Amino acid sequence: MTAQDRLNAVVQQVVPSGQPITLNPAASTVLAMNEERSRTSFPIREMTYFIDKGAKITQLKEKIMLQIERDPVFKNDDWYDLNKEQVRERTMMKFKSLTHYVTSEPEAVTMMRMNLISVVDPGFFTRFGVHYGLFFGALRGSATPSQLSYWISKGAAGLNGMIGCFAMTELGHGSNVQGLETTATFDPKSDEFVIHTPSLSSTKWWIGGAAHSATHSVVFARLIVNKKDHGVKSFVVPLRDPTDYSLRPGVTIGDIGKKMGRDGIDNGFIQFSQVRIPRSYMLMKHIKVTRTGEVKSEAMAQLTYGALIAGRVSMVVDSASVSKRVLTIAIRYAGVRRQFSSKPGQIESKILDYALHQRRLMPLLAQTFAMQFAGDQMETMYRNLMSKLDLLNPEDKAGMVEVVDSLKEVHATSAGLKAFCTWACLETINICRLTCGGHGYSSYNGFANAHADFSVQCTWEGDNAVLALQAGRSLIGSWREAKKGKKLPEGVRYLSKGAELKGSKCGERSVGEVEVIREAWDAVAASVVNKAGAEFERLRSTGLSADEAYEETSQLRFTAAKTHVRCYLVSQFFERIHVAPESLKAVLMDLALLYALWSIEEDAGAFLSAGYYTPGQMDEVRSKVNELCKKVRMNAIGLCDSFNYSDFFINAPIGRYDGNIYPHYFEQVRKQNPFTPAPPYFKSVIKPLINRSMEDGNEEIDMEDDE
Repeated sequence: MTAQDRLNAVVQQVVPSGQPITLNPAASTVLAMNEERSRTSFPIREMTYFIDKGAKITQLKEKIMLQIERDPVFKNDDWYDLNKEQVRERTMMKFKSLTHYVTSEPEAVTMMRMNLISVVDPGFFTRFGVHYGLFFGALRGSATPSQLSYWISKGAAGLNGMIGCFAMTELGHGSNVQGLETTATFDPKSDEFVIHTPSLSSTKWWIGGAAHSATHSVVFARLIVNKKDHGVKSFVVPLRDPTDYSLRPGVTIGDIGKKMGRDGIDNGFIQFSQVRIPRSYMLMKHIKVTRTGEVKSEAMAQLTYGALIAGRVSMVVDSASVSKRVLTIAIRYAGVRRQFSSKPGQIESKILDYALHQRRLMPLLAQTFAMQFAGDQMETMYRNLMSKLDLLNPEDKAGMVEVVDSLKEVHATSAGLKAFCTWACLETINICRLTCGGHGYSSYNGFANAHADFSVQCTWEGDNAVLALQAGRSLIGSWREAKKGKKLPEGVRYLSKGAELKGSKCGERSVGEVEVIREAWDAVAASVVNKAGAEFERLRSTGLSADEAYEETSQLRFTAAKTHVRCYLVSQFFERIHVAPESLKAVLMDLALLYALWSIEEDAGAFLSAGYYTPGQMDEVRSKVNELCKKVRMNAIGLCDSFNYSDFFINAPIGRYDGNIYPHYFEQVRKQNPFTPAPPYFKSVIKPLINRSMEDGNEEIDMEDDE
């Protein structure tokens, strides 16, 4: 007999038959959570090890999580009631704590620490990341060895004597980096560059850290030498005197104010009025300007954007991390929250038992695992790319070609994944909020801040729509190379099988077979990319330029990118199962099948259009999704537990591990909102309102007609 059966038996003894039953929720939620946890069919700890890629990594993560939880500057029980100024103050308090770890532990451990902090305080994660990921990342990627040593000696690595920011976007330009207007004009007489903001639209805008904290910036500006424009390059420009924070001559800075979320980031604007910097402050790893004004060794422009790719890779990983947190809240709540009963005299049903609730949450849980595994692969690809870049000799032409090919692959893959994973995560936050009903609307349960903080991921470091189109453009390029017989990277190798896949169908096979599903995704992805490529070439044959043809195929490119990304996520999921322990393969296969089939259902038109499935088979797909939702539901709490977030990291009373949600929710509301007899505006607003004189005075109400 289960815990729930025992509870039902007790209730039937004490409540008359047929009478509606209302349990004390506070007394039953812990029991309900224990029952849910007992249903888990796999070893939770083993799943945590598998997600983390090893027990040692899990143990290290737990050590870091405990350090964060015990650090007073990361106190978060009052987080949802802080104003912008308070959040910014705490953000800078955390800098000192984190700087200690950055300068004393391996970089991989620091990255792990930052990924965990992104769950607790995404605003601080971004602000700290602006210095280390963007500013210092730009130095590492674009400075010569001697330049890098110089800036490290000035404190760039240890936040000692400087705090950096990254001034790329402008008021009038964001995604179109090559359209930036800020200029860096070489003055051969003084051996200096003159940094200038020539118009209002060229004002550097949305610059994290600029408003109050940054002392230096990597500024993207047009290199002008002898009146010739050499395109956008990067320069280190001092902004403030570190001793008193006074602005440098010619630098104008302001705060751009309140945002939707991430108030810990002091985003600002910067204007430069003929600001002079030494020639050596231009980052010259890939392009050099000599003392005489000669511009040489100009490499591929893409090589300077490694820091941006790093940001996109981190956002894929962050999409999985944030999804894990909000799904843990929503699923734990659904496992203990009761609403309505199917028969009189029965205990109200858990909302997790309702089929529609499962349909809303279980595919998102499967999708989160897919994003996790794709993010892991993306990190590996990025690390390999950066290793090649670090070892690259500009004189090695063959090596240059190899690195550029790798860069194109990583750029295209990260662009597509960043776009569609961040969109998926934002939708996940909103759906999780909705499934929690009224309690999901309370800030104390985490969804409001999560949505506000995460929304920016869909627009910064590459607007998602633009990145999707870039990914689609790259797919057309790969399709054209496949036609020429060139060997393609693994992620797009299905395009080399275009002729083989054309006309393939499910046929008499089961729609739920793994090989059928993988073939379906390859076939449909190849089909939509082929449509985009064929239309591009047709348009070119009519006399349109390449840019014009790409523009005309925007919708096809977008569709190709969306289908390709889902195909990639499905492929990476199934590949990851091959290396999973036997004890986990069954539940992982349920999740992979659910994600793959649900995604087919979501994009049914493409699969029907390609002729891979018939309408009747699409009905079978829907039935399979329903079955898998029920199966995954039985392991839902255990899967959330395997994410291994403590209550501190969850920071939502309705998502507590023990299920004791109502007392803690009630206590937090009372603690953060102590009772006051009257609000501060009682005398000025309420009292005059309710005590104003009435012209006709009080009259007796005639009640005769009511009697």
